[in-house]
Amino acid sequence: MTQSSAGSAALSFEQKLQNYADLAVQVGLGLKGGQRLLVESPVETAALARAVVRSAYRAGASFVDVRWDDDDVQRARFELAPAGSFETISRWRVDAETETADAGGAVLAIRATDPGLHAAADPTHLAQHQRTLATYRKPYSLQVMTNQLNWNLITAPLPQSARLIFPDVGDEKAVELYWDAIFKATRADQPDPLAAWQAHLDKLRARKEILSAKQYAALHFQGGDTDLTVGLADDHIWGGGSSLTPAGIAFTANIPTEEVWTAPHRERTEGTVVSTKPLSYNGVLISGIRIRFEGGRVVEASAEQGQEVLRQLIDTDEGSHRLGEVALVPHSSPISQSGLFFYNTLYDENAASHIAIGSAYRFNVKGGVESNDTFVEKGGNDSLLHVDWMIGSAEMNVDGITKSGEHEPVMRAGEFVI
Repeated sequence: MTQSSAGSAALSFEQKLQNYADLAVQVGLGLKGGQRLLVESPVETAALARAVVRSAYRAGASFVDVRWDDDDVQRARFELAPAGSFETISRWRVDAETETADAGGAVLAIRATDPGLHAAADPTHLAQHQRTLATYRKPYSLQVMTNQLNWNLITAPLPQSARLIFPDVGDEKAVELYWDAIFKATRADQPDPLAAWQAHLDKLRARKEILSAKQYAALHFQGGDTDLTVGLADDHIWGGGSSLTPAGIAFTANIPTEEVWTAPHRERTEGTVVSTKPLSYNGVLISGIRIRFEGGRVVEASAEQGQEVLRQLIDTDEGSHRLGEVALVPHSSPISQSGLFFYNTLYDENAASHIAIGSAYRFNVKGGVESNDTFVEKGGNDSLLHVDWMIGSAEMNVDGITKSGEHEPVMRAGEFVI
């Protein structure tokens, strides 16, 4: 038995849950004394939300509020509401985020949605709702994309997801096993999870610094049916691990995180890419994604399942036809090695290299936060959306292409060699 496993066995569920909440507040948000916090949580994950609230107050938060979400309420709307009503949104839900950010506060979201929530919904209605919501939310999204606030995403088990991941053990045991997988992936099951996270963040920092110094013109992905060249934005900066707000608060936006990522040039992606894992998007499962790019733009798109939702997603705006992120994740990441598909992008994207259609993070382009013109001139992409999907595997090779056209190995068989 490894030292980590021994430590895990010694901790009770309550201790691991408290570790997880503390990690979200201290490492994820880097919450500072006097800050306010907005927690967004499904009603089913109330136990975790309440643990986060208490952890935040212990860390010195001045005010913590919770915005509750309910999948069944959303399902009822898309099953029963009349056509023509799906562009109506509750603005106060977004206003709570904006108000918190404008007050110098932090936002934490527990992202957990029934993977089959909208399997029977009309894709057009889903697209209408998503476009309207994303349009109203754009000012807040821009604050997120420029690191103007400390924010964080975590998850917790839902019975619907747990029974898909562990179909043969009954709901109660499936939820228990899902919690175990979460605690392991987030290092909350270790005796000193904060120290474990610091060591992990140091590794990600070193990797992103090496890649930023390379300033590759492009990355070439080849493996399986994928043969894709992703041109990178001029003066791009790699992200990974923790980030800094303008006030100097260090935060880690995703827990867990195993990726390093940067901004593609919106006009320089060529070739064909095929997904290696399904995408659980907004309560719809999209699998077997196959997309061809020319001049940076999607020119062909298909999926074995959820094709109409994929096409509606791509057609959201001009920017959603182009890439906003390219991320590298080793096949040996703990989430990949678990052998589990989580039906949750927060986890599944940390099991495989991935790309995202839609907006790029402004801080991935030098000068992009300070000037929109600079961001655009250097190739950054803007959109209402940012949707990640997985393309990496144990078969994937990645080369960095230098400005002189030479190819340098970055990953081989899904592992870093750089």
